[in-house]
Amino acid sequence: MLVDVHQHLWPPAFTELLRARRTGPHLDGWTLHLPGEPPYQVDPADHDLAARTALARSDGLGLALVSLSSPLGIEYLPPAESAPLLAAFHEGALALPAPFGVWASAGLVAPDPNSLADTLDRGCAGLQLPATALLDEADWAHCAPLIDTLTRADKPLFVHPGAAPAGDPGAPPWWPALVPYLQQMHAAWFAFRAFGRPRHPGLRICFAALAGLAPLHGERLAARGGGRGPVDFDAFYETSSYGTRAVDALVRAVGIDVVVSGSDRPYAVPVHPDLGADAAVHALRATNPARLLNGARP
Repeated sequence: MLVDVHQHLWPPAFTELLRARRTGPHLDGWTLHLPGEPPYQVDPADHDLAARTALARSDGLGLALVSLSSPLGIEYLPPAESAPLLAAFHEGALALPAPFGVWASAGLVAPDPNSLADTLDRGCAGLQLPATALLDEADWAHCAPLIDTLTRADKPLFVHPGAAPAGDPGAPPWWPALVPYLQQMHAAWFAFRAFGRPRHPGLRICFAALAGLAPLHGERLAARGGGRGPVDFDAFYETSSYGTRAVDALVRAVGIDVVVSGSDRPYAVPVHPDLGADAAVHALRATNPARLLNGARP
């Protein structure tokens, strides 16, 4: 079964709640307003259920996992604001037709592991957290009740870029995706290595966007006293927005067994890297995602 572990699709009730807000995250018609980013014109077709279902099927997918867009910042809203949005997202996403599945999300101001357990029991593939929630030891301690709930359910964690901080208003439109998003992923990967893995030895985890290419700094890490260490076969790397050169470099650093295919639709299109063997592409699109979701070792 071919799997895309990283897509976004807003259910109608969730969209209407975003329109009802007067501060970011806020939709004005189809214009999205977020703190720290320029207004973004959303294409309505990107969240049209019939069109997206047809697109997923034309991609040959047996499973496309959708998630809340963490750059919206919903996880950090006060609970009275975040709870209705999270409920609308989960309710709508869990009702999506095949081939869609869903990553759960959770509020982070007052983490509620019991609520997460209920959401996971409804059929979510695992939990998505923003990278901004996992940047240091204190963050991993704060999120530990959620992650402990996740590991008890034997489900994986998906780390996705979080909200971008307010930046230079003259920055080009691609700036958030290339600078703060990747800085967050880079920092979250090193924080996982230093604090997350010792705290959660049984956790399966997947980093979006190849973890900002953080594993390519392994030689510098070793030179600075961090050691190289064995390959962590429960730490996975998702490919969205990267092509053959970046994926090939990461495979050389961590091996083929921990790289999984994700597109970030509708914000990017699927890219299937040319790694010189059909078996390698099959691993990225089928074998490795199955291991991420189900836990079997290579």
